[in-house]
Amino acid sequence: MRPARRVDGVATLLLLRHGRTTANADGGLAGRQPVELDDTGRAQAAAVGERLRGLPLAAVVTSPLIRCRQTLELALPRVAPVVEEGLIECGYGSWEGQPLKKLAKEPLWPVVQQHPSAVVFPEGESMAAMAARAVAAVRSWDARVTAEHGPEAVWLACSHGDVIKAIVADALGVHLDLFQRIVADPASVTAIRYTPLRPFLVRLNDTGGDLAALVPPPPKRRQRASRRVDSDAAVGGGAGAAG
Repeated sequence: MRPARRVDGVATLLLLRHGRTTANADGGLAGRQPVELDDTGRAQAAAVGERLRGLPLAAVVTSPLIRCRQTLELALPRVAPVVEEGLIECGYGSWEGQPLKKLAKEPLWPVVQQHPSAVVFPEGESMAAMAARAVAAVRSWDARVTAEHGPEAVWLACSHGDVIKAIVADALGVHLDLFQRIVADPASVTAIRYTPLRPFLVRLNDTGGDLAALVPPPPKRRQRASRRVDSDAAVGGGAGAAG
C-alpha cells in the first residue's frame, strides 16, 4: 500500500466502523437494535486496537449503540469515548431485525440501492436525514478538535457502515445516490482531512495498513507548510507521506 499524502494545517479524522456483529453474521439488518459483537467482531476490535496503539488521539467519539461502544472498549480500553447521537445508525424503522434476503424482495429495496436520497424507511428515518446529521456531527467535531488541539491533532469517531459511507460521499463531493459504491467493512478505518476549500479522503476501508503514517509531522518539520492550510491537491499525485 502506498503511503498516504499528508495534508498540513488541519486535524485528521479516523472513522472506525464497529466490529462484526451477530446480525452481520446472520445476514440481518440490525439498525438501532442492541446487537452485540460476535467472536469475530471482538477479535477485529482487538486487532484494530493494536493498529491504533500509540496514536495521539485528541478525541474519541462514538455512536451510542452497544456494538460501537464494545468495539472501543476492546480497541481502546483506557479511553472514555464521548457519545455523539449524530453518529447513530440510520433508523431503518420496521426493516430492523429483518433478514436481508427478505428485505431484498421489498419494492423499496431497489430504491435503496439506486436512489437512496429518496428513501424514507417505513416508520423510520430518511437516508438523506441520516447523511445530513452524520456529516454535520463530524464536521462540527473536526472544527472543535482543530481549534482546541491544533492542526497536528488526530481524532476518532466510531460509527456504522451506512453512516461512514455517507460521510465519505460528502467528502468526495458525490451525490448520496452514489454512496452504495463505497465500502466500509467491519473494523475498517477511513481517514478524512477537512481543509477550508475541500476535504481529502486519505484512507478508505483500511483493514490492515499502518495508521502511524496518518499522524502529521511535528511543527519543526512542517515549518513553511504550517503557515497556511494546504487545500490544493498534488498535481501528478505527489510524493506521499515521505514527501
